Amino acid sequence: MARREPVAELEPRFSSGGAAARAWMEGRERLETAEVYWISTVRPDGRPHVTPLLAVWLDGALYFCTGPDERKAKNLARNSNCILTTGCNALGEGLDLVVEGDAVRLTDGARLRRVADAYLSKYGDDWRFAVRDGAFHHDPGASREADPGAAWVYEVAPTRIFGFGKGDPFSQTRWSFKQANTRKEDEKWTGR
Repeated sequence: MARREPVAELEPRFSSGGAAARAWMEGRERLETAEVYWISTVRPDGRPHVTPLLAVWLDGALYFCTGPDERKAKNLARNSNCILTTGCNALGEGLDLVVEGDAVRLTDGARLRRVADAYLSKYGDDWRFAVRDGAFHHDPGASREADPGAAWVYEVAPTRIFGFGKGDPFSQTRWSFKQANTRKEDEKWTGR
């Protein structure tokens, strides 16, 4: 399902003079081609949990998978708010991205197959998944009880994404996806 294009705003307090907001097309391309992402979730006691993972950008959302007994899945069961980040490990170049949203478990077979196809296309045969019982499975022939590799798939439709352009000029762009951002949220971010 296609989502609407986001609204881009430059944060001048954290940008070079004369910098412009980054185009959404650049941000989207970085999300589509990044290989490694980091997810931040919140443990039941309030402490943060951060771990690397693979993800795919499809139809305006990021998708990732994890085992149902892994810490991030347990955290998301209690609090679906999460942040996914990706970027470049260099100070003077690149565009770092911070994606905010809620992780929602995906169980629809047709949509799961589209996400599985996207994983295969992006990451190759080591990430070929069969779709069964509302989850990904590495071994298409194994029964549910015999397949310890079952993975739940989550969709994160962004509410906002921050882009940190590094180098000259440096910039901070916010792409807003919510159709009805409250004026209070917008004023808080811009300081108006």
